[in-house]
Amino acid sequence: MSELSVMKAKHQPLGKRLWDCKTLILMCTPAILFFVVFSYIPMPGAYIAFTDFKYNLGIFGSKFVGFENFRFLFITGKLWELTRNTVLYNIAFILLGNFLQIFVAILLNEIRGKWFKKLSQTIMFLPYFISAVLVGFLAYSILNYDFGFIPNVVKALGGDVPRFYGTPAVWPFIIVLVQLWQSTGYGSIVYFAAIMGIDAAIYEAAEIDGANAIQRIRYIILPSLKPTAVILILFSIGGILKGNFGLFYNLVGTSNAALQPYTDIIETYVYRSLMNQFNFSYSAAVGLYQSVFGFCIVMAANWIIKKIEKDYALF
Repeated sequence: MSELSVMKAKHQPLGKRLWDCKTLILMCTPAILFFVVFSYIPMPGAYIAFTDFKYNLGIFGSKFVGFENFRFLFITGKLWELTRNTVLYNIAFILLGNFLQIFVAILLNEIRGKWFKKLSQTIMFLPYFISAVLVGFLAYSILNYDFGFIPNVVKALGGDVPRFYGTPAVWPFIIVLVQLWQSTGYGSIVYFAAIMGIDAAIYEAAEIDGANAIQRIRYIILPSLKPTAVILILFSIGGILKGNFGLFYNLVGTSNAALQPYTDIIETYVYRSLMNQFNFSYSAAVGLYQSVFGFCIVMAANWIIKKIEKDYALF
């Protein structure tokens, strides 16, 4: 479309522009409805965070307490603990996850045997489809003190049997390891597709110039993956305060108080507050804090990216 056509389109009435894009709007309608119904209509429910919520009085009939719920969470230090755990876990997931995904994608690209490449992709892709419930069961079967695989092997060798479910410090490593095992194969597909999009003529020119495999990876593949990596990391940063509830709930649960300082994230606290304590006000306060803080992080990250490399920013 020429620059003149673009200028003319901008000066057309809004109704005319919408009618011209009716096909695209129709295609976007399901997504628009989804966000309206599940994201925008429930927004008034955030008012619960500022009330002493009572079932019989309803949302707007409950006593308004202002920021008292937030104040209590700050004073007890629980909000700091939840934020710290959630952010640190997600930073580990983002950095280690993207590094391994890029590494695996490059390895797949270097494999010459087509059947072996397809088999490798399939094997690495399968963990992504395993239910978090089954993952939790497998972890329990491996780590349980009484009949777990690792404790039984250690016992047979005459060593001190480890108590994984009573040792909080080991769980960050276990959780990160399980997350990487599940997500690396799936995430590497995006980077592998980006590598496949590189012009073959660039490889041919590099081979003619005498570039080896390491040099091709360093000077061709990695720079080509930079835009994809920046966008994916920026998207991930947007959810840095959103924990993987299914993973944490099925691996460690929500009732093991000994593990909570290392494994309690925002989602598990909200679940426990609702299901065990029936405290809707604290749950809503933490959820609202999560949303606002996450939005600020996205805006800040996008602003930084725009300053460094404008073309990589989301908006």
